[in-house]
Amino acid sequence: MEKLKEKNLKALLNFLQKEFPLVSEPFKILAEKFGLEENEIIDFLKDLKKRGIIRHFGATVDSYKLGYITCLCATSIPEEKIESAYEIAKLPEITHAYLREHELNFWFTIITKSEKDLEDFCKKLEEKFQIKIKLFPAIKKFKVKAVFEI
Repeated sequence: MEKLKEKNLKALLNFLQKEFPLVSEPFKILAEKFGLEENEIIDFLKDLKKRGIIRHFGATVDSYKLGYITCLCATSIPEEKIESAYEIAKLPEITHAYLREHELNFWFTIITKSEKDLEDFCKKLEEKFQIKIKLFPAIKKFKVKAVFEI
């Protein structure tokens, strides 16, 4: 990525967050706009993902419009069993997960098709990991556009 100077790099990353072209060949459009080759941009993004600088590159869908529900959950996991948190976080029903310094030291968001599926899923987690999960269902949904200016 020798062509990418720091200023262009920042401009590219900011552009990707706000105005990614929704066309059949988006990287061609980006390459033309930033004076690069398509493969340079793709390789650059793969490298950022590999290095853990970006976690996700893709569309974010509205799960509610697809008929799914989400719920914020929390539990207490003893320090000696903290690997359980990592195991739970890898499950496909978990969309976000993080550890906190608090009595409820593991927080996560679950996505399921129904309230019944949510109950069943939590019950299985509680039995498997010997934990008690507290549910914090949304009372009102707020959608915040997360753009991180670079």
